[in-house]
Amino acid sequence: MTTSIHITALDGIVNVNSLFTLAVFIGLTWSPTDPSNSLVVDQTCIPGSSIAENLVAFHVYSFSSFLFSSLIALGLKQAIRISRSPTYRPPVEFLAQINRSVVRIGMLVSGVGSFCGCGFLTLALVNVVQIKLGTLSCGSSATLGAVVPLVILVPVGLLLYVCMVLYAFSR
Repeated sequence: MTTSIHITALDGIVNVNSLFTLAVFIGLTWSPTDPSNSLVVDQTCIPGSSIAENLVAFHVYSFSSFLFSSLIALGLKQAIRISRSPTYRPPVEFLAQINRSVVRIGMLVSGVGSFCGCGFLTLALVNVVQIKLGTLSCGSSATLGAVVPLVILVPVGLLLYVCMVLYAFSR
């Protein structure tokens, strides 16, 4: 019913989520309101407090999404290992057999959590750029030079990720 491909895919989700969660924690330790952390010279391009609030909110949303995804993936891995273990016999048959649709839906839900976490982390990074280099509305070349690749490369990576998750979902 399940193969090592499913376990490997779930391991990959957990590992990537762990790296991104570390990035979120590092981002949360940084104080966005510290004036010495900004490279903005033009006073009209200094971001308001709403951008700093959004930064923290997007970090929290990202952390929640990655944690949700990792917990689902770890739960699926544990269920697969228990159902495949010849030595595990519960005293009462309260565990249902893990079927293919449960694994597929669990992998899909875990993938959606990772996808949302990446989206929120990207939004948090856009806010970091605005705090460090100036708001997007000012049209600074440094701000646009940092944000444009971010909003192009991350969605392309997410598109590839979604394709791989859907491929694993269909197998």
